[in-house]
Amino acid sequence: MTILERFSLAGKIALVTGASRGLGAAMAEALAEAGADLAVVSRSEQLATVAERIRCLGRRCLMLNTDLSGVDSCQRVVQQTLDHYGVLDVLVNCAGITRRGSIFAITEKDWDDVLNLNLKSVFFLSQAAAKHMVSRRSGKIINVGSLLSFQGGILIAPYTASKSGLAGLTKLLANELAPHGVNVNGLAPGYMTTEFTLPLQKDPERYAQILARIPQGRWGTRDDVKGAVVFLASQASDYVQGQMLAVDGGWLGR
Repeated sequence: MTILERFSLAGKIALVTGASRGLGAAMAEALAEAGADLAVVSRSEQLATVAERIRCLGRRCLMLNTDLSGVDSCQRVVQQTLDHYGVLDVLVNCAGITRRGSIFAITEKDWDDVLNLNLKSVFFLSQAAAKHMVSRRSGKIINVGSLLSFQGGILIAPYTASKSGLAGLTKLLANELAPHGVNVNGLAPGYMTTEFTLPLQKDPERYAQILARIPQGRWGTRDDVKGAVVFLASQASDYVQGQMLAVDGGWLGR
């Protein structure tokens, strides 16, 4: 098998959460471009547009409009994917939210909302998917972290806690699942020009501060994560375990 063949996802089935917009949509499209059929999950009506783009690439796409805040719903989307396709090869945990404010302004609801989706749902989605993957001794789980998997940040305490926790959870899952043929890794995007970062993009002073620290001299785009997610989903990463791959234009090296 050539190296390019090892990057192919032809015949694979991938489940992507948070796939209706931004980086989640880009990752779903990238996996389809590499040959995978998809199940995509979101509460947003925009999910239909992403599903149509995937089908235009000649790939199958199961659309699941689901709220992932409960354990039952996490288990259900995995089972629906298995019922529809009969197999699950790749899980991308991208669904996430944030709440901005000082440590004195964050409420208990803010904390619980962010941690439930960004961390709790990742564990229970991974648990459900891993049961199937372990039985086949094959599978890839990719958790989408953040620069705040490594750093503290400001005015974003629940998000930082969730993404720091996600980095540790990724290592734990890799430790337990690697002996069973399942790879678990993370992808940590830097500052990307998506809806998620609009508050920062609209703040001229903060935007300039961020830009000045990025060695590559620009914010990232949704296309910048495509190669990384295909690598982590493919056979090319078969000996990679428990890593958080930063796609950040050099930010963490500064």
